[in-house]
Amino acid sequence: MRQFALMIALSCTVAPVWGGEWRSLSGEEVQAALEGRRLVYGSGAWQEFNASGRTLYNAGHDSWGYWGVRDGKYCSTWPPSDLWACYALESNGEALRFVGEGGDITTGRYAGPEE
Repeated sequence: MRQFALMIALSCTVAPVWGGEWRSLSGEEVQAALEGRRLVYGSGAWQEFNASGRTLYNAGHDSWGYWGVRDGKYCSTWPPSDLWACYALESNGEALRFVGEGGDITTGRYAGPEE
């Protein structure tokens, strides 16, 4: 039930865009779209975005980093590096995509209850 309520809250925050068009998210929308959520990527890897600012990425083994919103973008750092990489976040109502400064794109979808 809690997950359903969170999905309802998110759908009100990140309005769906019909027709598959991608829409850039504001900083507040980036926070709402990611915090407390898990994304699954096409490769089968997944990533969780904790409210504490920690993020867990798994592509066969766990990798812990930090995430946050800076200047309206999703940013992350992965120890031992202390450099932050930032990405614009876009939504088409069904998926999220991270767009890097060089134009690189990573797309993820929200994990279902069994994922």
